[in-house]
Amino acid sequence: MKKIKVLLLKDVNNLGKKGEVVDVSDGYARNYLFPRGLAREVTEGMLEHLKLQELFQKKKEEKLLEKYRKEKSIIEGEVFVIKAKVGEKGKLFGSITSKDIAEVISKKLKLDIDKRQIDLEEPIKSLGEYNVEVKLHPQVVANVKILIEAE
Repeated sequence: MKKIKVLLLKDVNNLGKKGEVVDVSDGYARNYLFPRGLAREVTEGMLEHLKLQELFQKKKEEKLLEKYRKEKSIIEGEVFVIKAKVGEKGKLFGSITSKDIAEVISKKLKLDIDKRQIDLEEPIKSLGEYNVEVKLHPQVVANVKILIEAE
């Protein structure tokens, strides 16, 4: 049974994901993968191209990680103050949500922070200082100090 290397053009169950190079039997490739447009045979030139593409992707990812690490250091060096209307005993009218925190960070530092990046278990309902996590990247999480003050 002869094996050949193929580049997957689409995700194939029990074989691999799009863009991977895998070894499959010659018959499986010629009778199933190629006719359905799921894979293409790998040539020497294509292997070189794929290696260069992978190297380029790694460099791009490293630059992105470096950018997020810089943003993390900027964010962690700040204290964000949110003013809110307060009732008796320091209870807020309403609450401070992840959307409010994202807006304050974005406005102050001119960064693009989305409310889904803010890890807030439940909305803040009283005055005080809180530590909140901001997920900039799966590998980069910033700890932010939020200070809730009376308006």
